[in-house]
Amino acid sequence: MNTITLSKIIEAILLSSGRPLSEKEITNLFDEEEKPSHSEFKDALDLIEQNSQNNSFTLSKVASGFRLQVDQAYAPYIAKIWQEKNQRYSRALMETITLIAYKQPITRSEIEEVRGVSVSSNLIKNLFEKGWIKVVGIRDVPGKPSLLGTTKEFLDDLGLKKLSDLPSLPEINISTESTMPLPLEDPDQNSIEGNEIIQ
Repeated sequence: MNTITLSKIIEAILLSSGRPLSEKEITNLFDEEEKPSHSEFKDALDLIEQNSQNNSFTLSKVASGFRLQVDQAYAPYIAKIWQEKNQRYSRALMETITLIAYKQPITRSEIEEVRGVSVSSNLIKNLFEKGWIKVVGIRDVPGKPSLLGTTKEFLDDLGLKKLSDLPSLPEINISTESTMPLPLEDPDQNSIEGNEIIQ
């Protein structure tokens, strides 16, 4: 199979998928006799990337794999189609996910210690339902609290490959009771537009 044909097949697969796909997931869709090698796969991706310069979409590499996404220049028009996705996240949720992302693994009580207020069960449930956090272990202290960390889906939604791609954040001291500095500012102090942080 030549590179042009392979690139078109991969492009069609990514356009049809509702989520990012890894190289293994994509190549497993091919019959054994036509399954591309790693170098052939990479050459096809390079061609997709080159061709996308003249298209309205771009090839993006995120934590879970590859995806095709609309170029940012066209985002204002596409956003009108997906008005229901323009969610508003509470400041409590944003503070909590920021702490988990930057200080993981972290327990719920440690989050509460930094924020100075209790973290509601519904908030944690909401983050689990979004697929943004998971239990990554147990703290070996009385009560055996769960250790929380972020997921690949969280990075995918932020358009990131790995945690080190997050913007730098001033040191957060878990023992402090003061309000933590946030990299995601909330202009009205009440909520943050979901589409402002997931780009």
